[in-house]
Amino acid sequence: MIRQSLSPRPDWRHKVEALGLIWHDGPERPYWDESACYRFTRGQIDRIEAATAELYRLFLAAGEAVVSEPRLLARFGIPPVFHDPIREAWEAEPPALNFGRFDLGFDGRDAPRLFEFNCDTPTALLEAAVVQWAWKEECFPALDQFNSLHEALVARWSELAPDLPATLHVAHVADQAGEDAITAAYLRDTAEGAGIATVPILMDAIGWHHDDHCFVDEGDMRIEALFKLYPWEWLVHEEFAPHLLDNLERGDLVWIEPIWKMLWSNKAILPVLWDLFPGHPNLLPASFTVPAGDAVAKPLLSREGANVSIRRAGAIIAETAGEYGEEGYVYQSLYRLPEMAPGCFPVLGSWVVDGAPVGMGIREDGLITSNTARFVPHVIDG
Repeated sequence: MIRQSLSPRPDWRHKVEALGLIWHDGPERPYWDESACYRFTRGQIDRIEAATAELYRLFLAAGEAVVSEPRLLARFGIPPVFHDPIREAWEAEPPALNFGRFDLGFDGRDAPRLFEFNCDTPTALLEAAVVQWAWKEECFPALDQFNSLHEALVARWSELAPDLPATLHVAHVADQAGEDAITAAYLRDTAEGAGIATVPILMDAIGWHHDDHCFVDEGDMRIEALFKLYPWEWLVHEEFAPHLLDNLERGDLVWIEPIWKMLWSNKAILPVLWDLFPGHPNLLPASFTVPAGDAVAKPLLSREGANVSIRRAGAIIAETAGEYGEEGYVYQSLYRLPEMAPGCFPVLGSWVVDGAPVGMGIREDGLITSNTARFVPHVIDG
């Protein structure tokens, strides 16, 4: 694994915007950062792909353990009234993209290690699936890339299409940066590429029809299938949570992703994994209590690296601010990321669609990967 410095294409902004990545600049450096790339050997990619498939297997076992043990599920900070809907969705296996991004630490030599699984509302999707592939085709046409993400998404939508109603609503929040809007628009493109009709909608425009007991859009059209780029842990605490519970009990709306994704996207799954598979080469020790050694403290439900702290030799050496933590913390043993350039610590985002490894994106940041991280493309060389 080598980090190679490059000269960005003079018109790179125009080119990535043409592909839909309008959110490409950052406060200090561009978010889309082609001033460097990562070069991997085929053997290293094979190890990342194998680790991704193995981690998915472990998550299946962990999910089964959680839904089977009420006391374990209680550690996740999920309102108890939603425990049964989670169990029912887990057992029923309703339609799902079943996609997500495993965030991994990797130094090119030892086994990749899991940090967490972003599988309810994963972002950095368009840049991983489309933008870095187009960059590779222009800049390194003779080389390969670990990337069949776009094709896998379209294929999965095609598999789901017979089980979906005529129209799929795709919802997101009106985020100022546009990241959620970009991701939702891209997922609409992949669904429409599979022949599914889609309708965009903002989350706060979704209404509830009291007489028909259903969610509706601005035109009072019944929402029968909804992809929502909005986390379940927020939904279950909204004012309309009782309507949500009513809707889940009726089972007349296809939620993508299903509510059982709350289990895998919650950091409480990390101690469960370690208890089930202690010493596994792709896991880091994790617990609900502060360990004796160096560790990273993570809120159960934090996003984009918020409220994370790194503790080394009893002292906090790095931390981020935020509004999370009230729901509790988990503690994961510290993995020392390689510093590939001054202040540049890469985290690999290895993607799955329907549980199968399909591609990778890399984000660089300081010791804690946050919403200021930069996306750096990669190639396979040899």
